[in-house]
Formats: sequence, structure tokens, C-alpha cells
Amino acid sequence: MDDIIFGIRPVIEAINAGKEVERVWFRKGGDGLLLNDLREMCRRYRINTQEVPVEKLNRLTRGNHQGVVARMAAIGYAELTDILEAIPQDQTPLLLLFDGVTDVRNFGAIARSALCAGAHGLVVPVKNSAPVTADAVRSSAGALTRIPVCRVGSLRNTVKTLIAAGFIIAAATEKAETTLYDADLTGPLCIVMGSEDTGISKELLKLCGTRLSIPMQGDIGSLNVSAAAAVILFEAVRQRGAGKK
Repeated sequence: MDDIIFGIRPVIEAINAGKEVERVWFRKGGDGLLLNDLREMCRRYRINTQEVPVEKLNRLTRGNHQGVVARMAAIGYAELTDILEAIPQDQTPLLLLFDGVTDVRNFGAIARSALCAGAHGLVVPVKNSAPVTADAVRSSAGALTRIPVCRVGSLRNTVKTLIAAGFIIAAATEKAETTLYDADLTGPLCIVMGSEDTGISKELLKLCGTRLSIPMQGDIGSLNVSAAAAVILFEAVRQRGAGKK
């Protein structure tokens, strides 16, 4: 795979060169000065890591991996401050924040809807998030190369920062009593989308000042997360006035 590199020194060199590393797999029980230096680098640069059996590494590459395999990101990540500063003054900020959206195809589909709706950026956690791979870019029809993506270590701290900046934090949850059609989505808005099986974490949900549900009919209780995100995004577009941002 083109997005895979392996070996301790090549991965260290990639990080030092400023390459966007999506994840690093370490052989479980692996030790050594250089290996531990790499682990420390991953912690410092907030790179997602995982300790796995050597068989996992052998499936990822047939090369001499020395107990280390890394996957490169298909895009460059942006800082949250840069995303906010880049929003034109005549546009109302619109962001999406993901909590536990791990399916690559859903992630790509949401990115596509977000770009079409005029959203200004996506916020994803370092851990427990779909990787931004070539497959994700394809699923987004290229949207992930055009909409800024911010990767953060703490979703809670990021939400607190957005609240301080005047954002409405709107959680999409089927348990909400308020429907998205009854909520005011015209101000600076960050839509929080959670995992399909567990939803938004309780800790993060407590910080969301607005909770939205989508009215449903029939005997299926919820939409796919990418479909739900599209519905909420374009309700925000409708409320703000079609063709206006």
C-alpha cells in the first residue's frame, strides 16, 4: 500500500520531516532505545499508536519492519485557530465535530455533504476516529482534499474553546426532545456527530448546549450517521437562507 511505511528510522524521519502520520503500530512487547524514542515522538506529536502482535505487522507489510509500521495521512491537517481565522467575516461559521465516527465511508460521505453545505471545517479526535486514508478521500469524492480537517487530542477542550468563541454546540441525538426544525441554527454552529452504536459520549454531551433529533417515521429508529449529518447540515443552510453562508 502506498500509504504504508515501515522500519524505525524511516518512521522517525517521516515525523521529523513534518509528514502527516495517521497511525503507528508497534510490535507488542517491543523494546529498545530507538523504539522508545519513537514512542515518545508519537506522544509529543499526538500520533495515534497501537501495540499489536507481530502477525498484524506482517500482514501490513512484507518488508523488514523492525517492529514498527506507520500509515501516512492522505491529507495535511489544519489547526483549529487557522480554520477559524480563515472564515470570511461575511460568513457564519459552520463546523462539524466527530466523536467515535470510525467508518471510513461514513466519514468520507459526511465530508462530501459538509463541503456541499459550505461548512468551514471538520474536527476529529486523534483516537477513535476514521483514518483519513485514500479510501476516505475517494468516499468523499475528493472533498477531504478541499475542506480543512483539524485533528485534536481532546474533544472536550476543543468544544470549550468553541463555546468561548461564541459557537452553538449542537449534538445530534435521537434522544433529544427538540427537533432540528425547532432549533435556531443561524448562529456560529458546531454540529457534533457520534458513533452509530454508542452515540456521543456522556462527557461530551454535557457540554453541548443544544441537542437535536431528526423526526422519524416507520419502524427504523435512526438514520445512518452520514445521512443524519446531511439532513442537519442542510437544515442549517435552509435557516441561514439558501445560497447564503
